[in-house]
Amino acid sequence: MTGPHVLPLIPGYIPPDVDIDLVKAEVADGGVSAPAGADIEGLRQVVADAGRDGIDLKIVVIDTNPPIDTPLRDIATEVGTAYPGSTVLAISPHYAGTYSPTFDRVTLEAGQDLAKTGDPVQSSKNFVAELETPDFPWMPFTIVLVIGVAAAAVFTRILQVRAKRSVAESDPAAPAE
Repeated sequence: MTGPHVLPLIPGYIPPDVDIDLVKAEVADGGVSAPAGADIEGLRQVVADAGRDGIDLKIVVIDTNPPIDTPLRDIATEVGTAYPGSTVLAISPHYAGTYSPTFDRVTLEAGQDLAKTGDPVQSSKNFVAELETPDFPWMPFTIVLVIGVAAAAVFTRILQVRAKRSVAESDPAAPAE
């Protein structure tokens, strides 16, 4: 007997104190869902600034920490699914979770690491700054490195052949290889 070839969809875990429908409704109005007392205008400004830079950002602030950071990614995924094309940052006081169809997971994870400040506005600014930071051009670097190594190998072989010829010409009694 063989198992399934495709694993079934594993459901996300949304903490019971988070009303995901309310979060989605709040995000519809200004791109931000945050508890009372949070700097909602500051968060909306971060969303607006990101929008001017071409990033459709949505921010969800949760006032309590879940046991682990995975529920924040699940919340971000739920909101991102409701708003296709959006990059979503879900943050709590000590954790962050993200979702984006635009940015790769490595960039999102790097942004998440910078979004754990405890201050939602600063965390959001740090996240956006990481998204806007250009990546190191690994492909051109690799191509130049491979070409350099190949050229060094060819040059070394040419020097070896010349050295053998030089020795063979200076010592005619030596057997040829």
